[in-house]
Amino acid sequence: MRDLMGLMSKAKEMQAKFQAMQEEIAQMEGEGQAAGGSVKVTLSGKFEMKKLEIDPSLFKEDDVEILEDLILAAHNDAKAKVEAAMQEKTQEMTAGLPIPPGMKLPF
Repeated sequence: MRDLMGLMSKAKEMQAKFQAMQEEIAQMEGEGQAAGGSVKVTLSGKFEMKKLEIDPSLFKEDDVEILEDLILAAHNDAKAKVEAAMQEKTQEMTAGLPIPPGMKLPF
């Protein structure tokens, strides 16, 4: 019975840690860029676009499609960086826990 109580205590502790981690992740920002920094996108930990910077030299009438592609590339770069940071924080927190392979956290 003591093991069950200890397990319940650990579960509550982990839940509190995950909540704190999620709040920390929400405050994080990741910056992605394309075309050597000509287009930059900053995302929050919730993947909301917070900032968009475009080098004025890219504004030419015939290059709208290129500019759109660069914005998408910068956004995807920023998203990948935020996801990697989230995964790293989750791994730090769950180090040593017997979690089945392929199980994604936080839930």
